[in-house]
Order: sequence, then structure tokens, then C-alpha cells
Amino acid sequence: SGIQCWRVCFRDLSLMCDVKTIEISENMRVVLNRIAKCVSNHPPPRLVAVSKTKPVELIQRLYDDGHRHFGENYVRDLVEKADQLPNDVQWHFIGHLQRNKCKQLLALNNLFIIETVDSTKLAIQLNKECEKLKRERINVFVQINTSGETSKFGVSRSECVEMVQFIIDTCPRLHFKGLMTIGTSNSRNCMLTLVSCRSDVSSRLNIPESEIELSMGMSADFELAIELGSTNVRLGSILFGPRSVPRQTSTSSPVR
Repeated sequence: SGIQCWRVCFRDLSLMCDVKTIEISENMRVVLNRIAKCVSNHPPPRLVAVSKTKPVELIQRLYDDGHRHFGENYVRDLVEKADQLPNDVQWHFIGHLQRNKCKQLLALNNLFIIETVDSTKLAIQLNKECEKLKRERINVFVQINTSGETSKFGVSRSECVEMVQFIIDTCPRLHFKGLMTIGTSNSRNCMLTLVSCRSDVSSRLNIPESEIELSMGMSADFELAIELGSTNVRLGSILFGPRSVPRQTSTSSPVR
């Protein structure tokens, strides 16, 4: 009957979903084993599971397995998913942040860090919104454009120390936690540039290098990043597979 066909289809769909969630758990196990092989005399980096375009059910599976740090590129997606998941998920915002979205993002109590602070204007806006929301502090990484490409966001290497100094001196609601880069196909050079930026910040601002995190390394190069000192790797496709549906981007100029 039609009802029986529907039940069969529903059962098959459920089985497909189970296979997907099981694969996610296995993918995480494999990645953690690979990370363990990269570290010997220092703690493993924080693993941020980047769930762009993926359904909440897959995030929930990793949460049920014990994972807590997840990343999103778009404010709307992060807010929507945060509303459907437990409050102890530690969210990382890892996309380009427009100033008019700061309030919405900072309203999330379990926002762990904004990894992409790339201008003094954005830092000022975040600090103002924290004050308005009576939020004590929010962790931030300063994003560095390590490739020098005009298509990439981030401050230049030469502006790095000045940007960190600005946050420390004028944005008391922002907790400078480290440096971040997206990188390019020439990932080694980009990562080495970020390592050099950390050295510059450490020596010129008298901050121990051990207190400056490095967010670098994605699915294709996370082992190299760990070798070079990354403390925060952002892994998406290696865990969740390729993006499900390409997201349309606005043609208007971003508000920065």
C-alpha cells in the first residue's frame, strides 16, 4: 500500500542518515589519531569542527561523541545552529565579520571566540557592542593576510603588532588570544609568516609566545600546521565532507 511504501522509504532514509552520522564519528576518530601522531612533547591543538552548510544532526553526533568546539563562517548560520544545540557548545566565528552583524553575534552566550578581527574599525565596534550587552570580554584572534593577496581579508604582517597593540590599549572588552590566517595553496609560507608575526608581537609587546595562539591549518594541511606550531586547527571537509550547497554571496560591498 501507499502507507507501506512510505514506511519503507522512511526506514531507508533513516538508515542513510545513520550511515552518515556513523561516518562522521569515524572521520573524527581518524583525524584525532593523525593529530596524535603529530604531537609528542606538547599538547595537541584545539580541533574546531567547521560545519558549514551541514545539518545540525551531524553536529549533534560529534557533540554526543564528546566534541565541543565548532566553527561557522556566517553569522546567520551560527545563530540558527546555536539555537538548536546544547548551550555548552563552544562556537568559533571564522568568517569575515561585517560590523552590522556584531551585535547579533555577540548576543550568543556560548560564543567562544571571533577568529577574524581584521581592522581597528571592527575591533572598536565589537568593543562597543560588548559594552552595550554588558558582556565582560570576548576572545579574539587577529586575522593576518599572510599571502598578501588583495582578495584576502586580514591585516598585513607590517600592521600586525600595531593591530594587537590597538586592541590591548583601546578595547578592554576584547581579550587578545592569538593570530589567525586562512592561507593559500602555498600554505607553508603562509604559516611561517604567521609564526614570524607571533615572534614580532611577542618581542615588541613583551607577551610570552606561549600566550599567543596560532590558528592555522585546515583539512588539506593541518598536519603541517601542527608541525609548525598551530594551537587551533579548523577542519571541515575532512570531517563533514564537501559543502552540501554553495552559499550565494551578496554582490554589495561588505560593511567593514
